[in-house]
Amino acid sequence: MISINPKPLVITAGEPAGIGPELCLALAQTEWSDQVVVIADSECLESRARMLGIENRLEILHQPLATPSICGTPDPANAESLLTGLTRAVEGCTDGEFSGLITAPLQKSTINDAGIAFSGHTEFLAELTSTPTPVMLLVAQELRVALASTHLPLRQVADYLTQERLRNVLSVLHADLQARFDIADPEIIVCGLNPHAGEGGHLGTEDAEIIEPVVTEYQERGLKVRGPLPADTAFTPAAGHADAILAMYHDQGLPVLKFAGFGNAVNVTLGLPIVRTSVDHGTALDIAGTGKADPGSMIAAVELAARMAAV
Repeated sequence: MISINPKPLVITAGEPAGIGPELCLALAQTEWSDQVVVIADSECLESRARMLGIENRLEILHQPLATPSICGTPDPANAESLLTGLTRAVEGCTDGEFSGLITAPLQKSTINDAGIAFSGHTEFLAELTSTPTPVMLLVAQELRVALASTHLPLRQVADYLTQERLRNVLSVLHADLQARFDIADPEIIVCGLNPHAGEGGHLGTEDAEIIEPVVTEYQERGLKVRGPLPADTAFTPAAGHADAILAMYHDQGLPVLKFAGFGNAVNVTLGLPIVRTSVDHGTALDIAGTGKADPGSMIAAVELAARMAAV
Protein backbone atom coordinates (compact mmCIF):
# COMPACT_ATOMS: atom_id res chain seq x y z
CA MET A 1 0.00 0.00 0.00
CA ILE A 2 1.21 3.49 -0.87
CA SER A 3 0.70 6.03 1.90
CA ILE A 4 -1.01 9.15 0.65
CA ASN A 5 -1.00 10.99 3.97
CA PRO A 6 -1.64 13.73 4.87
CA LYS A 7 -4.12 14.27 2.02
CA PRO A 8 -6.73 11.58 1.42
CA LEU A 9 -8.20 10.49 -1.88
CA VAL A 10 -11.81 11.44 -2.57
CA ILE A 11 -14.36 9.04 -4.06
CA THR A 12 -17.69 9.94 -5.59
CA ALA A 13 -20.16 7.09 -5.04
CA GLY A 14 -21.77 7.38 -8.47
CA GLU A 15 -25.33 6.39 -9.35
CA PRO A 16 -26.99 5.54 -6.01
CA ALA A 17 -29.34 3.01 -7.64
CA GLY A 18 -26.33 1.13 -9.05
CA ILE A 19 -23.39 -0.69 -7.53
CA GLY A 20 -21.34 2.45 -6.80
CA PRO A 21 -22.30 2.62 -3.10
CA GLU A 22 -21.35 -1.00 -2.46
CA LEU A 23 -18.05 -0.61 -4.32
CA CYS A 24 -17.24 2.19 -1.89
CA LEU A 25 -18.36 0.08 1.06
CA ALA A 26 -16.05 -2.72 -0.08
CA LEU A 27 -13.16 -0.36 0.60
CA ALA A 28 -14.25 -0.19 4.25
CA GLN A 29 -13.01 -3.77 4.54
CA THR A 30 -9.56 -2.95 3.16
CA GLU A 31 -6.46 -1.10 4.27
CA TRP A 32 -7.69 1.91 2.29
CA SER A 33 -10.57 2.57 4.68
CA ASP A 34 -8.79 5.41 6.50
CA GLN A 35 -7.13 6.81 3.38
CA VAL A 36 -10.26 7.83 1.48
CA VAL A 37 -13.23 10.17 1.84
CA VAL A 38 -16.50 9.30 0.10
CA ILE A 39 -18.92 11.93 -1.21
CA ALA A 40 -22.39 10.41 -1.05
CA ASP A 41 -25.75 10.65 0.62
CA SER A 42 -24.90 9.25 4.05
CA GLU A 43 -28.27 7.53 4.54
CA CYS A 44 -27.99 5.91 1.11
CA LEU A 45 -24.60 4.49 2.02
CA GLU A 46 -25.69 3.39 5.48
CA SER A 47 -28.84 1.79 4.07
CA ARG A 48 -26.79 -0.19 1.53
CA ALA A 49 -24.37 -1.24 4.28
CA ARG A 50 -27.27 -2.59 6.36
CA MET A 51 -28.71 -4.33 3.32
CA LEU A 52 -25.44 -6.12 2.67
CA GLY A 53 -24.44 -6.66 6.29
CA ILE A 54 -21.29 -4.55 5.93
CA GLU A 55 -19.78 -2.41 8.66
CA ASN A 56 -19.22 1.07 7.27
CA ARG A 57 -15.98 2.55 8.54
CA LEU A 58 -15.61 5.15 5.78
CA GLU A 59 -15.51 8.91 6.25
CA ILE A 60 -18.45 10.38 4.37
CA LEU A 61 -19.00 13.90 3.10
CA HIS A 62 -22.78 14.10 3.01
CA GLN A 63 -24.29 15.11 -0.32
CA PRO A 64 -28.06 14.73 0.09
CA LEU A 65 -30.15 13.15 -2.64
CA ALA A 66 -33.39 14.78 -3.71
CA THR A 67 -35.29 11.49 -3.37
CA PRO A 68 -34.45 8.21 -1.61
CA SER A 69 -32.63 5.76 -3.84
CA ILE A 70 -34.09 2.41 -4.89
CA CYS A 71 -31.68 -0.27 -6.09
CA GLY A 72 -31.96 -0.79 -9.83
CA THR A 73 -34.20 2.23 -10.41
CA PRO A 74 -32.33 5.48 -11.13
CA ASP A 75 -34.24 8.69 -10.51
CA PRO A 76 -33.53 11.75 -12.69
CA ALA A 77 -34.50 13.90 -9.70
CA ASN A 78 -31.13 12.98 -8.16
CA ALA A 79 -29.04 14.01 -11.17
CA GLU A 80 -28.27 17.52 -9.96
CA SER A 81 -27.17 16.24 -6.55
CA LEU A 82 -24.77 13.76 -8.15
CA LEU A 83 -23.12 16.42 -10.31
CA THR A 84 -22.94 18.79 -7.31
CA GLY A 85 -21.06 16.08 -5.41
CA LEU A 86 -18.72 15.55 -8.33
CA THR A 87 -18.06 19.28 -8.53
CA ARG A 88 -17.32 19.34 -4.80
CA ALA A 89 -14.78 16.54 -5.26
CA VAL A 90 -13.01 18.35 -8.10
CA GLU A 91 -12.85 21.59 -6.10
CA GLY A 92 -11.35 19.66 -3.20
CA CYS A 93 -8.65 18.26 -5.47
CA THR A 94 -7.80 21.60 -7.08
CA ASP A 95 -7.70 23.29 -3.66
CA GLY A 96 -5.30 20.69 -2.25
CA GLU A 97 -7.80 19.17 0.17
CA PHE A 98 -7.60 15.81 -1.61
CA SER A 99 -4.70 14.19 -3.47
CA GLY A 100 -6.80 12.62 -6.20
CA LEU A 101 -10.28 11.64 -7.35
CA ILE A 102 -11.81 8.21 -7.95
CA THR A 103 -15.26 8.07 -9.52
CA ALA A 104 -17.82 5.28 -9.31
CA PRO A 105 -19.98 4.98 -12.45
CA LEU A 106 -22.87 7.30 -13.24
CA GLN A 107 -25.92 6.48 -15.36
CA LYS A 108 -25.51 8.98 -18.19
CA SER A 109 -28.97 8.39 -19.60
CA THR A 110 -30.61 9.28 -16.28
CA ILE A 111 -28.74 12.57 -16.07
CA ASN A 112 -29.79 13.38 -19.63
CA ASP A 113 -33.36 12.44 -18.73
CA ALA A 114 -33.17 15.18 -16.09
CA GLY A 115 -32.60 17.71 -18.87
CA ILE A 116 -28.88 18.04 -18.16
CA ALA A 117 -26.50 17.58 -21.11
CA PHE A 118 -23.97 15.00 -19.92
CA SER A 119 -21.82 12.76 -22.12
CA GLY A 120 -19.62 11.36 -19.38
CA HIS A 121 -17.23 12.03 -16.52
CA THR A 122 -14.34 12.80 -18.86
CA GLU A 123 -16.05 15.66 -20.63
CA PHE A 124 -17.65 17.00 -17.43
CA LEU A 125 -14.33 17.08 -15.58
CA ALA A 126 -12.63 18.75 -18.54
CA GLU A 127 -15.22 21.52 -18.51
CA LEU A 128 -14.92 22.00 -14.75
CA THR A 129 -11.14 22.34 -14.94
CA SER A 130 -10.96 24.22 -18.27
CA THR A 131 -8.96 21.36 -19.77
CA PRO A 132 -8.76 21.72 -23.58
CA THR A 133 -7.79 18.12 -24.38
CA PRO A 134 -8.81 15.45 -21.89
CA VAL A 135 -7.51 12.02 -22.90
CA MET A 136 -9.07 8.75 -21.83
CA LEU A 137 -6.53 6.11 -20.84
CA LEU A 138 -7.39 2.57 -19.75
CA VAL A 139 -4.85 0.66 -17.70
CA ALA A 140 -4.65 -3.09 -17.06
CA GLN A 141 -1.41 -3.97 -15.35
CA GLU A 142 1.30 -2.94 -17.84
CA LEU A 143 -1.08 -2.44 -20.77
CA ARG A 144 -2.12 1.19 -21.30
CA VAL A 145 -4.52 2.12 -24.07
CA ALA A 146 -5.36 5.77 -24.82
CA LEU A 147 -8.15 6.96 -27.10
CA ALA A 148 -7.91 9.64 -29.76
CA SER A 149 -11.71 9.90 -29.75
CA THR A 150 -14.11 8.79 -27.05
CA HIS A 151 -17.91 8.74 -27.09
CA LEU A 152 -18.65 9.34 -30.75
CA PRO A 153 -20.80 7.47 -33.26
CA LEU A 154 -18.47 5.49 -35.49
CA ARG A 155 -19.52 7.34 -38.64
CA GLN A 156 -18.23 10.62 -37.10
CA VAL A 157 -14.77 9.37 -36.10
CA ALA A 158 -12.94 9.92 -39.41
CA ASP A 159 -14.01 13.56 -39.60
CA TYR A 160 -13.13 14.13 -35.94
CA LEU A 161 -9.55 12.87 -36.30
CA THR A 162 -7.62 15.86 -37.61
CA GLN A 163 -3.87 16.35 -37.45
CA GLU A 164 -4.36 19.03 -34.81
CA ARG A 165 -6.45 16.69 -32.68
CA LEU A 166 -3.84 13.93 -32.89
CA ARG A 167 -1.05 16.36 -32.01
CA ASN A 168 -2.93 17.49 -28.92
CA VAL A 169 -3.72 13.94 -27.79
CA LEU A 170 -0.17 12.71 -28.35
CA SER A 171 1.23 15.69 -26.45
CA VAL A 172 -1.03 15.04 -23.46
CA LEU A 173 -0.35 11.30 -23.52
CA HIS A 174 3.42 11.75 -23.71
CA ALA A 175 3.50 14.45 -21.01
CA ASP A 176 1.33 12.50 -18.54
CA LEU A 177 3.20 9.24 -19.07
CA GLN A 178 6.14 11.23 -17.80
CA ALA A 179 4.41 13.28 -15.10
CA ARG A 180 1.81 10.80 -13.80
CA PHE A 181 3.47 7.44 -14.50
CA ASP A 182 7.11 8.44 -14.01
CA ILE A 183 8.21 7.10 -17.42
CA ALA A 184 11.14 9.24 -18.49
CA ASP A 185 11.13 8.47 -22.22
CA PRO A 186 7.77 6.92 -23.17
CA GLU A 187 7.36 4.65 -26.17
CA ILE A 188 3.98 5.06 -27.88
CA ILE A 189 2.41 2.97 -30.65
CA VAL A 190 -0.22 4.75 -32.75
CA CYS A 191 -2.93 2.62 -34.34
CA GLY A 192 -4.16 3.22 -37.85
CA LEU A 193 -7.78 4.13 -38.40
CA ASN A 194 -8.58 1.75 -41.26
CA PRO A 195 -7.97 -1.98 -41.68
CA HIS A 196 -4.30 -2.63 -42.48
CA ALA A 197 -3.65 1.08 -41.73
CA GLY A 198 -5.25 1.98 -45.04
CA GLU A 199 -3.51 -0.63 -47.22
CA GLY A 200 -1.54 2.05 -49.09
CA GLY A 201 -4.65 4.14 -49.69
CA HIS A 202 -6.81 1.30 -50.99
CA LEU A 203 -8.76 1.11 -47.71
CA GLY A 204 -8.97 4.80 -46.91
CA THR A 205 -6.60 7.76 -47.00
CA GLU A 206 -6.78 8.95 -43.39
CA ASP A 207 -3.80 6.88 -42.25
CA ALA A 208 -1.44 8.32 -44.84
CA GLU A 209 -2.83 11.85 -44.90
CA ILE A 210 -3.60 12.48 -41.21
CA ILE A 211 -1.95 9.98 -38.87
CA GLU A 212 1.40 9.30 -40.56
CA PRO A 213 2.45 12.98 -40.89
CA VAL A 214 1.81 13.57 -37.17
CA VAL A 215 3.78 10.47 -36.19
CA THR A 216 6.66 11.57 -38.43
CA GLU A 217 6.56 15.06 -36.91
CA TYR A 218 6.89 13.66 -33.39
CA GLN A 219 9.65 11.28 -34.43
CA GLU A 220 11.59 14.23 -35.84
CA ARG A 221 11.21 15.92 -32.45
CA GLY A 222 12.90 12.92 -30.86
CA LEU A 223 9.85 11.21 -29.36
CA LYS A 224 9.57 7.42 -29.46
CA VAL A 225 6.36 7.21 -31.45
CA ARG A 226 5.62 4.47 -34.01
CA GLY A 227 2.79 4.09 -36.47
CA PRO A 228 0.29 4.06 -37.87
CA LEU A 229 0.23 0.33 -37.19
CA PRO A 230 -2.76 -1.84 -38.08
CA ALA A 231 -4.75 -2.33 -34.89
CA ASP A 232 -4.67 -6.12 -35.34
CA THR A 233 -0.87 -5.88 -35.12
CA ALA A 234 -0.38 -3.05 -32.63
CA PHE A 235 -1.50 -5.16 -29.65
CA THR A 236 0.62 -8.20 -30.48
CA PRO A 237 4.18 -8.99 -29.33
CA ALA A 238 5.31 -8.48 -32.92
CA ALA A 239 4.75 -4.73 -32.50
CA GLY A 240 7.43 -4.55 -29.82
CA HIS A 241 7.41 -2.78 -26.46
CA ALA A 242 5.14 0.18 -25.86
CA ASP A 243 4.39 2.15 -22.71
CA ALA A 244 1.03 3.06 -24.25
CA ILE A 245 -0.98 2.36 -27.39
CA LEU A 246 -3.06 5.14 -28.91
CA ALA A 247 -6.26 3.77 -30.46
CA MET A 248 -8.26 5.91 -32.84
CA TYR A 249 -11.69 5.14 -31.42
CA HIS A 250 -13.43 3.63 -28.42
CA ASP A 251 -14.12 0.12 -29.67
CA GLN A 252 -10.76 -0.24 -31.39
CA GLY A 253 -8.81 -0.20 -28.15
CA LEU A 254 -11.14 -1.04 -25.30
CA PRO A 255 -12.12 -4.61 -26.25
CA VAL A 256 -8.46 -5.65 -26.14
CA LEU A 257 -7.88 -3.84 -22.85
CA LYS A 258 -10.96 -5.29 -21.20
CA PHE A 259 -10.18 -8.80 -22.43
CA ALA A 260 -6.75 -8.44 -20.85
CA GLY A 261 -7.93 -7.12 -17.51
CA PHE A 262 -11.69 -6.79 -17.09
CA GLY A 263 -12.62 -6.44 -13.45
CA ASN A 264 -9.21 -5.06 -12.56
CA ALA A 265 -8.72 -2.40 -15.23
CA VAL A 266 -8.76 1.32 -14.46
CA ASN A 267 -10.00 4.31 -16.43
CA VAL A 268 -7.71 7.36 -16.14
CA THR A 269 -8.33 10.88 -17.44
CA LEU A 270 -5.10 12.48 -18.66
CA GLY A 271 -4.60 16.18 -19.28
CA LEU A 272 -6.43 17.30 -16.14
CA PRO A 273 -4.72 19.38 -13.43
CA ILE A 274 -5.81 16.68 -10.95
CA VAL A 275 -5.42 12.92 -10.64
CA ARG A 276 -8.60 11.13 -11.70
CA THR A 277 -9.22 7.39 -12.00
CA SER A 278 -12.39 5.34 -12.31
CA VAL A 279 -13.66 1.81 -12.61
CA ASP A 280 -13.74 0.07 -15.99
CA HIS A 281 -17.45 -0.78 -15.95
CA GLY A 282 -20.91 0.71 -15.64
CA THR A 283 -23.57 1.02 -12.97
CA ALA A 284 -24.73 -2.64 -13.14
CA LEU A 285 -28.27 -1.74 -12.10
CA ASP A 286 -29.37 -5.36 -12.39
CA ILE A 287 -27.18 -6.54 -9.50
CA ALA A 288 -27.29 -3.45 -7.28
CA GLY A 289 -27.91 -4.41 -3.66
CA THR A 290 -27.36 -8.13 -4.25
CA GLY A 291 -23.79 -8.28 -2.97
CA LYS A 292 -22.60 -9.67 -6.32
CA ALA A 293 -20.62 -6.57 -7.37
CA ASP A 294 -16.90 -7.25 -7.83
CA PRO A 295 -14.88 -4.43 -6.20
CA GLY A 296 -11.66 -5.38 -8.02
CA SER A 297 -11.69 -2.44 -10.44
CA MET A 298 -12.54 0.04 -7.66
CA ILE A 299 -9.67 -1.19 -5.52
CA ALA A 300 -7.33 -1.04 -8.53
CA ALA A 301 -8.54 2.52 -9.26
CA VAL A 302 -7.75 3.61 -5.72
CA GLU A 303 -4.32 1.98 -5.81
CA LEU A 304 -3.45 3.57 -9.14
CA ALA A 305 -4.68 7.02 -8.02
CA ALA A 306 -2.47 6.75 -4.95
CA ARG A 307 0.56 5.84 -7.07
CA MET A 308 -0.12 8.69 -9.49
CA ALA A 309 -0.56 11.17 -6.64
CA ALA A 310 2.76 10.05 -5.18
CA VAL A 311 4.77 10.75 -8.36
